[in-house]
Amino acid sequence: MKRLVLIFAVLAFSLGILTGTPDSFGETVDQGAITTEKTEELASLPVLLKNIATSTGIYGFIAGNASSWVYGFGMFLMIIVGFLLLYLGIAKKFEPLLLVTIAFGCILSNIPLAGINDPGGIIYYVYDIGIKTGVFPLLIFMGVGALTDFGPLLANPKTILLGGAAQFGIFSTMIGALLLTQYVPGIDFSLKDAASIGIIGGADGPTAIYLSSQLSPRLLGAISVAAYSYMALVPIIQPPIMRALTSSEERKIRMKQLRPVAKREKIMFPLIALTLCFLLLPSAAPLIGFFMFGNLMRECGVVDRLSDTTKNALINIVTIFLGLGVGSRLSAYEFLSIETLGILVLGIVAFSIGTASGVLMAKLMNVFSETKINPLIGSAGVSAVPMAARVSQDMGSKEDPQNVLLMHAMGPNVAGVVGSAVAAGMLLAVFQ
Repeated sequence: MKRLVLIFAVLAFSLGILTGTPDSFGETVDQGAITTEKTEELASLPVLLKNIATSTGIYGFIAGNASSWVYGFGMFLMIIVGFLLLYLGIAKKFEPLLLVTIAFGCILSNIPLAGINDPGGIIYYVYDIGIKTGVFPLLIFMGVGALTDFGPLLANPKTILLGGAAQFGIFSTMIGALLLTQYVPGIDFSLKDAASIGIIGGADGPTAIYLSSQLSPRLLGAISVAAYSYMALVPIIQPPIMRALTSSEERKIRMKQLRPVAKREKIMFPLIALTLCFLLLPSAAPLIGFFMFGNLMRECGVVDRLSDTTKNALINIVTIFLGLGVGSRLSAYEFLSIETLGILVLGIVAFSIGTASGVLMAKLMNVFSETKINPLIGSAGVSAVPMAARVSQDMGSKEDPQNVLLMHAMGPNVAGVVGSAVAAGMLLAVFQ
């Protein structure tokens, strides 16, 4: 009973304060002040409802930003693109390690009013610290080196010509970028811009990011997206070109088994390659150096723990953040421009020319060589490792299920990695 009396007393005391009755200190609350406060609260209710409405994603899509509603539609469109890339990565298994991370970064960066991609947002720092500085590409190169077996290239050294021929797409695309500047209004690419765009033809994402961060930072986003997107879409882009340039008989060519490569050869190769690099083309030393360091850890046999970490944990972690960072450049604010569209067009042209050049070089080598080369492995000269080599294998097995081309295709494939790094070094030496 005493508790009930105490509770009622507290309630009465509280009610007295709210209604303006004298409190325990003998003070009275101003009734006019309370009326004014209640009026302000009622007046602010529409403002509150407006703030709630304008903080929704629906409003962000409709309104876009202060300058144009088009960006709102663009963000919605780019989110659809992100879901499409997710579908290709998950359902079709088109290089899921790249597409899934890039696609999710694309979706996150286009969520209106979230600020994920703005200064202070998490993806902003991922891009600014890891990609813009060139750190992630070099770490990826080290991981790729630890995963790379140069045995097929050392066993059949002439396949390095296929890797070199595939780099023709880089230099032809430079010319294309300058032509777009000349004839397409709204596009203004400098020589440095053209060089950065051209490297997309090497189909090497880390190299493209590294070169553009040095020569053309303003185009880094569009170039990185184009390079990684086309790398992931290798199974779609390359087969039509390969079929168009080869006959059924050529696709059925069986190549001789590769000779065994001694361990000493594999250890000496990265050291010799690095020595040639710093003597002849030191500007390519960061790319070649990290690549060969990763490969040396793999082959020397005395740092297995470091090699395992580099080719597993390290490269996986960096791939996650690299994919999210690249995907963040698919933001509608940055991606929807005439220059970006021009880069995408030039990128697929560069990739197609690189693929075609490798196939045609293999056909040319067959004219002068008694030991025939299956032209399909020429397409692996682009440095999309190991995607391009797998495409060569798939195309060959469709013509002859017993034909094994994968190891033969890995020769020009790893040669393409070295070739694109050398090409990037040459462009840095000329234009930096």
